[in-house]
Amino acid sequence: MPTYVLPPLGNNPSSAGEGTTPGSFANVPDLGGPLSFSSPDTPGMPSPSEKTAWDFLPSGWSRKAGGDTAHAPEGFRPSTQLDHARLGAVTPEMRRVAEREEHLNPEQVRVEVAAGRMVIPANHVHLGGGLDPMCIGRASATKVNANMGASPVSSNTDDEVEKLRFAERWQADTVMDLSTGGDLDATREAIIGAARVPIGTVPIYSMILGRRLEELDEQAILAGIEHQARQGVDYMTVHAGLLQEHLPYVRQRLIGIVSRGGSLLAKWMIQHGKQNPMYSLWDDICEILRRYDVTFSIGDGLRPGGLADASDAAQLAELETLGELTERAWRHGCQVMVEGPGHVPFDQIEYNMKLQRRLCHGAPFYVLGPLVTDIFPGYDHITSCIGATAAAYHGASMLCYVTPKEHLGLPKKDDVKQGCVAYRIAAHAADVALGLPGARNRDDELTKARAALNWEKHFELSFDPDLARAFHDEDLDVDTDFCAMCGHDWCSVRISKEIVGFLSGKDDRYAWEAPRVSEALSPEQRAILEKRGVLSPEELHRLARKTRASMGAETGKRADCHSDLTTDDEAQRLQDQTTD
Repeated sequence: MPTYVLPPLGNNPSSAGEGTTPGSFANVPDLGGPLSFSSPDTPGMPSPSEKTAWDFLPSGWSRKAGGDTAHAPEGFRPSTQLDHARLGAVTPEMRRVAEREEHLNPEQVRVEVAAGRMVIPANHVHLGGGLDPMCIGRASATKVNANMGASPVSSNTDDEVEKLRFAERWQADTVMDLSTGGDLDATREAIIGAARVPIGTVPIYSMILGRRLEELDEQAILAGIEHQARQGVDYMTVHAGLLQEHLPYVRQRLIGIVSRGGSLLAKWMIQHGKQNPMYSLWDDICEILRRYDVTFSIGDGLRPGGLADASDAAQLAELETLGELTERAWRHGCQVMVEGPGHVPFDQIEYNMKLQRRLCHGAPFYVLGPLVTDIFPGYDHITSCIGATAAAYHGASMLCYVTPKEHLGLPKKDDVKQGCVAYRIAAHAADVALGLPGARNRDDELTKARAALNWEKHFELSFDPDLARAFHDEDLDVDTDFCAMCGHDWCSVRISKEIVGFLSGKDDRYAWEAPRVSEALSPEQRAILEKRGVLSPEELHRLARKTRASMGAETGKRADCHSDLTTDDEAQRLQDQTTD
């Protein structure tokens, strides 16, 4: 009998319950409640709010008894997904979301939107173009955002559209255009016109171009926001939570205010001696966003820019204001998500996620990273995806990627890929840990292909097949019953497959007949290996131009590899070649 006791189990992320793992250690799913997919609370963590968007209905509305629908005043015309959800209507966008989130049905999507726990960023204008509706919320799979945008010293509109397409290829769920240079209008229109994913912006960047900061006034703010809404922007970051009374909390910070929007508005408040105009104009901004169904992404202007400033009085005072602004936006019928830190020590991430869940009543949390250490510039896609995994497990709904260029410069195409891949890893790892139905299915299929030593299926099921194939063929460009890591005699996977009493490697769907020479390198695979610089030009040329004959694998002959059908001398010769 075992001497250990497992913790309470949540949902098994494998649809078929395959393997020997007991399943998820997360909470049992609570769809329709505040803990849809959630982690167990460490002692001392804030409990979920007892309120939802239902507690902040517009004036004149009333909730129907015993249900998740409401009555609106006579003559009311719904505009936002939240309006429709409150009235009990399942929109085409909700149906599309349910198609993409296979564990949810359209009614469950509507219930989550009505409660404010899920948003569907879908501007009416962009819906008329190429937008494919998606959702953000903890009842759904974790989403990833990719940032891009031209700066005054780097990139242009064509570059940004190319980066958009690259981000979509590497499975970014949304994209933010953070351009601060060039023709911002043209760049924004080009990105929206080309995008199938929701596009977000930070309107204040455009508002101050061509004018001094102190000249920014109410008219310019409202006109700038409406202009971007008319262009089709799906969600906007508005830094309305940073208030005059918060500024004294920043004085002793090691790195002050690192949010561009936050720093601009702080300076404006000091220059004018007035309250943050985004806060003062909040109700007017809500009315604009409601008309176009632009989702709020309420900005965290006081997010920490270093571990030393994390979870401080400035950050948490602003977070309380973000909760207030969430309530007010819901009263206008606006969809809301809330932005979060930043740079946060690993031990503080759970608290940050669960405090937001309480103060903002379950509104989706959209976090940047967080980075869990500050001393690895050039590797911050790694330092941050570590924090992002924990953030998603503890409650964040969308992760804003960080690229290797973070803190150093404007990301280029390959940086976009590296950021997307790192954050897809974080999002997927969190979904598996939370027990989202089916989240582990593809992992299990790849495991079975790996156990069967079926390399073709192994690569086909991987996130980046070109990279996996290129790395494999760099050492051994024959698909056989071992790889260059261990060689034939030391291959534990081959040995497990040979043990009759083990299930491992015996799934008939992944059976293969004989070793085979892999196909010639694709241009993408060759580029990967050229960049690595391990192989000589001649070796790369051979792999890119090889034929079966050149590999000693003519019809009726075996390839130059070692399988259980080869002689020991042949196996030794090949292994000597790959280790020279």
